[in-house]
Amino acid sequence: MTPEELFTAALGLGRQWRVAECRFEGEPKRLELRLEHVPGEHFPCPICKASCGVHDTIERRWRHMNFFQYRCELVARVPRTWCRTDGVHQVPVPWAREGSGFTLMMEALMMLLSAEMPVDAMADLIDEHDTRLWRVLMHYVEQAHAQSDWSTVRRIAVDETSARRGRRYVTNVLDDENSRLLLMVEGRGVQALGAFAEALRRHGGDPSQIEAVAMDMSTSYMKGTTQYFPQANIVFDKFHVMVLAGKALEEVRLQLQREGAELKGAMWSLRGNTWNLSPERQAQRKDLCRQYTQLGRAMSLRETLQAIYANSDRQLAQAELRWWCGWAARSRLGSFRHLAQTVRQYLDGILAYFDTKLTSGAIEAVNGIIQLAKRMARGFRNFVYFRTAAYHRAGQLNLDVPNMS
Repeated sequence: MTPEELFTAALGLGRQWRVAECRFEGEPKRLELRLEHVPGEHFPCPICKASCGVHDTIERRWRHMNFFQYRCELVARVPRTWCRTDGVHQVPVPWAREGSGFTLMMEALMMLLSAEMPVDAMADLIDEHDTRLWRVLMHYVEQAHAQSDWSTVRRIAVDETSARRGRRYVTNVLDDENSRLLLMVEGRGVQALGAFAEALRRHGGDPSQIEAVAMDMSTSYMKGTTQYFPQANIVFDKFHVMVLAGKALEEVRLQLQREGAELKGAMWSLRGNTWNLSPERQAQRKDLCRQYTQLGRAMSLRETLQAIYANSDRQLAQAELRWWCGWAARSRLGSFRHLAQTVRQYLDGILAYFDTKLTSGAIEAVNGIIQLAKRMARGFRNFVYFRTAAYHRAGQLNLDVPNMS
């Protein structure tokens, strides 16, 4: 078997193509395989599939997987057919998709690597410009995202994350059922929810199917939900409310410290839940709360609010939240008085949690994956790269990647 016959078999070119010449030359060394179509062969018209003769050829080049440690490229004069009905068109080749400068096997390798490393690191590894790699990644990710089915989505979570420095934000929309990233759009206003409503229709769904939306207490997200998903319940989950309570407690600590209280090193003892603290920090928390009555009241308010969320009954939770707001308003702690006003203002959305048990906990977990995607798109030059990396990592897409076998 000649080298040409060996490479023809290895590439799986079929009966219409063969390797005509092998060249191993250049500096640095590289393998070049020159392919040709079998003389006299007819090809189907790319439009109507009628068998047509060859009109002319155009030379094209594709990067293939390395031959050992050496760069390998395929070169072929690709036929163009002339069809009586559709005119002149270039025929597709079996080893690469239309418009790509890589073979299908090379693209499969690139998609495999992209799941494990940043694009710039992959570019260094395979000695290609990262822009070419992004084009391949975008093709498969955008194709899979466009084909994803959202017809069963009922409950979503909406949140924002920073795209770059300088107050540049993006809005993420997740399917609450499986923590799948559905959509990432620039900005964080009303139009972000409008963009999701439009995208939902394109993906086989309808805005009327959305039953609940979990979010933080963002006026713009609330307005967008009311405008585009009027039948959906707005849900402020317990994690967001408890974050606000933690901030209120922190303000009390800082105020005491400004007034001269000896609280150096106490920050981590006062943060978080008691069961997550070491015995030493638990003891320090108790001592500080006994020593500083304002701190003790603030800690009691926070822990009582957390205990209210243990209720499964909405009516009981409503009564206890109203009682808690009265206590906080009389506490003489400015940060907790402000928090009580916030709870009263958004009480309906807070109580909706007890009906749906919907939280944005999933979106917090996916935010971590999105931060990994940001590192994957390290140095990304535009939002599309960032979105592509996020969909690839968090979109749970069915990528139609070529088989490397």
